[in-house]
Amino acid sequence: MSRNFLLIDPEERPEVLKALASEVRVAILKLLHVQGAMNVNDIAAKLGQPQSTVSSNMQTLVEAGLVRTETQKARKGNQKICHSLFDEVLVMFKEDIRPLKANAIEVSMPLGLYTSCDVSAPCGLCSTEGIIGLLDVPDTFLDPDRMKTGLIWFTRGYVEYQFPNNARLAQQKITSMEFSFELSSEVPGTSADWPSDITVGVNGQDIGTWTSPGDFGDKRGVYTPDWWKLKGSQYGKLKSFRVNGTGTYVDGMKISPVSLKDLDLDTHHSIRLRVGVKEDAKHPGGINIFGRGFGNYDQDIVLRIETE
Repeated sequence: MSRNFLLIDPEERPEVLKALASEVRVAILKLLHVQGAMNVNDIAAKLGQPQSTVSSNMQTLVEAGLVRTETQKARKGNQKICHSLFDEVLVMFKEDIRPLKANAIEVSMPLGLYTSCDVSAPCGLCSTEGIIGLLDVPDTFLDPDRMKTGLIWFTRGYVEYQFPNNARLAQQKITSMEFSFELSSEVPGTSADWPSDITVGVNGQDIGTWTSPGDFGDKRGVYTPDWWKLKGSQYGKLKSFRVNGTGTYVDGMKISPVSLKDLDLDTHHSIRLRVGVKEDAKHPGGINIFGRGFGNYDQDIVLRIETE
């Protein structure tokens, strides 16, 4: 039986790695590998996911060259049939070492280094060693030990981080800006079906809202410490909020028309990121933010700026 291999250099095909960095997309690829070609509705039913979720993730897989689709006639209209193109994906690192693109500026912000906050209980902070301050006491968010934070949770409100606008300091024009962090909803205990509208803002302006599907506790997070109770939030979804000249995107899907022009970053000395759940949210399901030492991705909040 012949097998199809994809050999990639991550420097040349970063879109493939990005496409694979998602539990839903990996599940889709596994399903197509085992079951063969399927339509989007059948994939959604098999994985227990909304059809819209499967469609958006399928588009990412198609754009990365991992899946191809074809339209076939069905009893009612047409249906899109999806085919997995490869049995294995191999990552190859070339021996030559090249510097990062000169027009890329990246800053990692520790989770506890927020500059302002306004949260409501239930809420809390913890480090990899233990709970910080008192649980469900918002004033704990002012505790100096917050600098050690690896996990934040609260019900309503926000935390705000102030990044340096290094592009302005270098007198370079920003062409895109991306924030990356791991998020989930927050419910006492855990619940995979607990939607929450998490809103992100930059310099006082909301750029968009992503609805987290739930608070995940079906298995221990890859980096979540052993002392953290299994009935607590274990991991989230790694989300990428990207703003460019045409709007704001989450994982490549446009969620709002807010563009770089609306943010007028050239006039600001800093880039203030606000993350939270609004009082009037349609799905007010709280928020967990995972940092280093918790969840499935051992990273801080990352800001990546690309310039001309």
